[in-house]
Amino acid sequence: MDEIVVTDGEVEAVVLPEVGARLHRLRAFGHDVLRTPEDPGVHARDPFFWGAYVMAPWCNRIAPGSVRLGSKRISLRSNFPDGSAIHGQVYATRWEPRSDGSLHAVGGGNEWPWPYDVGVRMEVHARTLGIDLSLTNLSDEPMPGGLGVHPWFLRPVAVAIRADTVLPSNTELRSLPEPVRGRFDLRAPGEMSPDLDAAWTDLTEPPVELRWEDAGIGATMRTVPPAAYIVAASPAQLDAIAVEPETHAPQGLRRLLAGEPGGLTWIDPGRSLDLRIELAFQRLGGGG
Repeated sequence: MDEIVVTDGEVEAVVLPEVGARLHRLRAFGHDVLRTPEDPGVHARDPFFWGAYVMAPWCNRIAPGSVRLGSKRISLRSNFPDGSAIHGQVYATRWEPRSDGSLHAVGGGNEWPWPYDVGVRMEVHARTLGIDLSLTNLSDEPMPGGLGVHPWFLRPVAVAIRADTVLPSNTELRSLPEPVRGRFDLRAPGEMSPDLDAAWTDLTEPPVELRWEDAGIGATMRTVPPAAYIVAASPAQLDAIAVEPETHAPQGLRRLLAGEPGGLTWIDPGRSLDLRIELAFQRLGGGG
């Protein structure tokens, strides 16, 4: 399987174009920080629980079924055991390189009736992984869309999500925002409670901090423009947590149709939705 390696000598990212242009491995100062299988082929067989992958043209969960939106009909099928249509269409497809160093996948025109192009470029500079995402509407009508990245960060890891509001369930169809409290208050670094699966919003800077104390590694996550939501999950049976910057909330199609906050973004014909994610690493304890 082909690999693309980007590194500055201290931070190294290994990308698999054949399986969703995903991050197979991410190392900082010689330590793995992602849940990485020994066999890269596992990503194709089990695409949702390893490495880090792009979500487009929507993120997180959408209820399957047939919905008319303007002159188009969306007819999504479930691809996940909970019955949802999850994480878009490009997380495991083959992406193709372009001369500018980016990778691209073309999709849509099927159960997602709008054709689109999604692109990613990854770079590492000054201990910072930069991920530039774009979702371009190739149709002749406005298209709803969303972008995000879904990394699985290895435990043990402390995380801070600096947000004042949370949608406490990503699985409930009509989860609504409420002030953070109790186990949903992650404004100070700490271990996530088991089996959280929620979406945080009303974010401050930096929105996410990660700390691998045993390895002496810290990281901050920022996005440009600022991400509307940080989705995070802590499955008790997994040795990793997900911390995902996303442009919309779970059930983004339903929220768009209902006129609620957190819906998918309308993208005009020929225009793009863009998101840059920066994960900046540092040594803890005053190291260089």
